[in-house]
Amino acid sequence: MIKNITADIRYIGVDDPEMRLFESQYHTPDGMCYNSYVILDEKVAIMDTSDSRTLEAWKANLAEALAGRQPDYLIVQHLEPDHASGIAEVCALYPTLQVVCSAKAKQMMPQYGPLPTSPKGEERVLTVKEGDTLSLGRHTLQFIMAPMVHWPEVMVTYDATDKVLFSADGFGKFGVYDADADDWACEARRYYFNICGKYGTPVSTLLKKAAALDIQQILPLHGPVLEGEKMAEAVRLYTIWSAYDVETEGVFIAHASIHGNTAAAAERLVEILKAKGCPKVAINDLCRDDLGEAIEDAFRYGKMICMASSYDAGVFPPMYDFLHHLDIKAYQRRRVGLVENGSWAPSAAKTMRPMLEGMKQVEIVEPVVTLRGKMKDEDLAQLEALAEAMMN
Repeated sequence: MIKNITADIRYIGVDDPEMRLFESQYHTPDGMCYNSYVILDEKVAIMDTSDSRTLEAWKANLAEALAGRQPDYLIVQHLEPDHASGIAEVCALYPTLQVVCSAKAKQMMPQYGPLPTSPKGEERVLTVKEGDTLSLGRHTLQFIMAPMVHWPEVMVTYDATDKVLFSADGFGKFGVYDADADDWACEARRYYFNICGKYGTPVSTLLKKAAALDIQQILPLHGPVLEGEKMAEAVRLYTIWSAYDVETEGVFIAHASIHGNTAAAAERLVEILKAKGCPKVAINDLCRDDLGEAIEDAFRYGKMICMASSYDAGVFPPMYDFLHHLDIKAYQRRRVGLVENGSWAPSAAKTMRPMLEGMKQVEIVEPVVTLRGKMKDEDLAQLEALAEAMMN
């Protein structure tokens, strides 16, 4: 798919509609796209390559966009294989091409293949640092380091001529290029918290650098080009997300139920919260629903209730796995209620509590509710009390 972004910038990215498990862990029912761009000026710059699954289609798009011209530079903003699998092939196709990347990227590049060299054995890698520029003629590229967004070698690139920011994985989303064009936030949110969520501080630092630039378009490595109101809304959401602030007022209920009794109690708790005026209640079955969506909602809302069966003197593994993921994604600054279920020796809460209390500024809301088997009428008072406490 060749598309004109500006008079000189061509989109040469590739959709992979059959991709169903991105990074071998994230469900992508709408596939995935791998974005790449070409800047056609006195000198020609390729902005990143593609994933190995789509490399042949990407090379065809590149050749069509070049229309016989020889590219001068390959800008490698992010070395992750879904964007950098074509480095060796494109360097072989164009022997005079020079690779431009951060010093950290050059250091890491041999992990994926030898550093590109000319036929005479001369090195073809130019390293750049914060604020360095590269003139293509009418266009001058400015390089901005963005370490840990979300790998240590990442940089982004600003083209002051067309007022475009090539944002690497920042502002990316799941899905093919035009998937859910009118609802960017849904899959961008799941993408952000599952992939970049741990790195809120580096993302915030990059946002501050970007705020000093006159940006009219954001060109990410995944998802659509952002401009106008959509770009402004994306920046607003990234500011919230990177600060671990609350995006939506309400309560998220995550439950892990063995035989359905804890799940039934979770559904009843939804009704109780709504009756008390909770503005929004979201719920996720950790045994059956997408874990990535559960992580997304845990960060989206300021309050969460974890409801789980006891299991082997601990907690049912789907809940343990969920809390482990929250921990490694830097879950913080939230209020959490606990509901455990155990037929003879309830143990879920004593496992969940220390996992959550080990996270930054996570408050456990009392009372902790204990159920025994099937929910009974006398259990409703405990659930009412927890719901009331969560609303305060």
